[in-house]
Amino acid sequence: MATMKRGSNVALTREIPSLTGLVLGVRWDAGAETALTDNLVVATILCDEHSKALSDEHFVFFNQLTEPSMTVSQLESAMGPDSEQIEIQLDAVPPEVRRIVVVMYLNEGMGLRRSLGRLRECVLRVLNLADNAELVRSENLALALDGETALTLGEVYRHSGDWKFKVIGEGYSTGIAGLAKDYGITL
Repeated sequence: MATMKRGSNVALTREIPSLTGLVLGVRWDAGAETALTDNLVVATILCDEHSKALSDEHFVFFNQLTEPSMTVSQLESAMGPDSEQIEIQLDAVPPEVRRIVVVMYLNEGMGLRRSLGRLRECVLRVLNLADNAELVRSENLALALDGETALTLGEVYRHSGDWKFKVIGEGYSTGIAGLAKDYGITL
């Protein structure tokens, strides 16, 4: 298991040719901030070659647990140390999907002013779907957060016929509206 810094990437299927599926696990710790924890949303966006969502149906979150091809699904219950998990069937993802981006945001309807800067820990893990072995994990992304209300955690993307994983860790002070604008999602 390797810990990856922001901006670093790894060639998953080149390193492990038999890899056909992943579980992306998001773990966070907000300490006693239950209002923060209760209003965090993890979502996945299936994007084209221009890093735009293929459609609003390609935005996977608690209200839409899968997308049209059913190759990317948010699990209703996370296992192990993760707070949320996303399952990806790499070998069945439609060819028009070039990037699978994992984001986190604060539900804007929560009423209380909170930010992701209150998190003590925020980590994105990549596991082999076949045996749940952890392949890599991000560094603690919470350490660089302050007033952000949304965060692009990382992505799984196609490159020269292989699937790669990249840690992004880019925060947004504009919340879900900023994410939606950047990825072309209608709210």
